Amino acid sequence: MLIRYKKTYEKIAMGLLSFMPNEKDVKKLMNTIKDYETNDQYQLFLWKQDDVVGIIGIEILANNSILIKHLSVNPSFRNQGIATSIYEEIQKMYKNYTFQFTDEIKSFIEHCNIGINTL
Repeated sequence: MLIRYKKTYEKIAMGLLSFMPNEKDVKKLMNTIKDYETNDQYQLFLWKQDDVVGIIGIEILANNSILIKHLSVNPSFRNQGIATSIYEEIQKMYKNYTFQFTDEIKSFIEHCNIGINTL
């Protein structure tokens, strides 16, 4: 299930974000987390089963659009459909929005064969 990011999840969120190719540097990770904490247009959600195993970060844009900026799953839990579940849940939460993707996320979604109807 998706849960909204809270400061108590900061280290877990940074760990999950660090699996993304452009988020390896600690300073970059800290700035990314700060952006999600301070910008109302940015929302960060964690995917929790028994443990937190995935993360998705979005930016709410004008004209009812959502930009998916981050999507990551702990390597120990990959190939179980978690990224698909995360994406489907975010679509349900923002059902009246269209979705856009960074190039990195678009490539990840295509690699995972996640069905998207708004590329």
